Amino acid sequence: MARTPFGRLAVAHLLSVAGDALVAMALAGSLFFDVDPSGARWRIALYLLFTMAPFALVGPLIGPAMDRARGGHQLVLVGSAAGRALLAVLMVSAVANDSLWLFPEAFLMLVLAKTYQVAKAAVVPTVVHSDAELVEANSKLQLLSGLGGFAAGIPGAVLLLIGAGHVMALAAVAFTAAVVAAAYVPRTTVAAEPAGTEEKAELRSAGVLTSASAMGTLRAIVGFVTFLLAFALRGDTGPPPSGTALGRLAGSRLVDEQVSVAEVFAPVGPPAWHFGVILAMSVAGGLLGAAVSPLLRRRFPEEYLLAVAVGLAIVAGGVGFLFGGLLGQAGLALLVAVAATSAKQAFDAVVQRDAPDANRGRSFARFESRFQVAWVLGAFVPVLIPMPTRLGSIFVGAAAAAAGALYLAGMSAVRRGQQPPRMPTVRQVSSNVRRSVSERRARRQADSE
Repeated sequence: MARTPFGRLAVAHLLSVAGDALVAMALAGSLFFDVDPSGARWRIALYLLFTMAPFALVGPLIGPAMDRARGGHQLVLVGSAAGRALLAVLMVSAVANDSLWLFPEAFLMLVLAKTYQVAKAAVVPTVVHSDAELVEANSKLQLLSGLGGFAAGIPGAVLLLIGAGHVMALAAVAFTAAVVAAAYVPRTTVAAEPAGTEEKAELRSAGVLTSASAMGTLRAIVGFVTFLLAFALRGDTGPPPSGTALGRLAGSRLVDEQVSVAEVFAPVGPPAWHFGVILAMSVAGGLLGAAVSPLLRRRFPEEYLLAVAVGLAIVAGGVGFLFGGLLGQAGLALLVAVAATSAKQAFDAVVQRDAPDANRGRSFARFESRFQVAWVLGAFVPVLIPMPTRLGSIFVGAAAAAAGALYLAGMSAVRRGQQPPRMPTVRQVSSNVRRSVSERRARRQADSE
């Protein structure tokens, strides 16, 4: 076992990532990939809705309680690994027999994996000594995410030749080892007291919120591209047929540090090796972003790095639109992965710099919960609206361009000491509508009199 606190967390993270990758490989030959996703879109959308619900609860309610409990997030690390180990054992038989129990079990596996990511984001600041170490720690964990999935794929591919149940059994072993590793992560208190007025003000500062908006948009783009390419690999890019079938949703590793690649795969449509190419490009993009971002931060301010990441997302949309086919899909996956990973590094640095007195663990957990919700919302679009890759690439470029324009305008306003422009909230929109209706009624009454 590693001797340093960060080393222990890194071991637990590596084992967790390896387990998630093995689960994805085991599901690749299961009932999930023998059904028609067109008829299952509504079920996938329902799964995404349920996936988003835990983070809407974790952020405002459960999160603060775990922050103030000694070892609260470390217990979540242990609990999420133990839960996935138990589920993997239960799924051995379900995968081998193509049982319908795979659907709820895979859903619970996905929820626990995402819950682990939120807890890990809060624990990282407690196992390093300075902001400089925190940036380096984030980069190392990013690299471990890609390398862990790749390393697990080698024995997983061998066992897959024997049977998917054997791969799931190996995943159970990996998660069990992750439980042991997570138990050695220091049990520290992330935030001893509730967030005070000063901390809330720092986290709501113009620079932090402007950067968070750009990062949230990029995370939504990752979710969008994940399912856009998933259905493209399935060969389902047009209107769904009238028939229905069981839905499917399988977790895998995309490269933005924590979540999923193509959560749908199929024996129809493009050749199977297309999936491997896109997976390799997305993993490579994550590794490249994690390796290059710390080097760029030594030469350029965080704002420039985040702006470049948004620009890469715009270029990704252009590549997917211009080339189409496997080349466009691979370029889209690669550039979006680089953009999302680089942006995460830049955003973490902005929070560390602009909110130096706020509790970092609590702030990272709160933002990570919001970004996970953004990922789910982005994934909803291609699930509900079938579209070809080129059309989806236009959406990617347009969303990234809008986010870039708002980000540049916002940071320009921050430098001038002004409030940056913001999209109106639901409350503001409803208030404006009520005010407009009241004014019209008042004018009508005045005219009638």
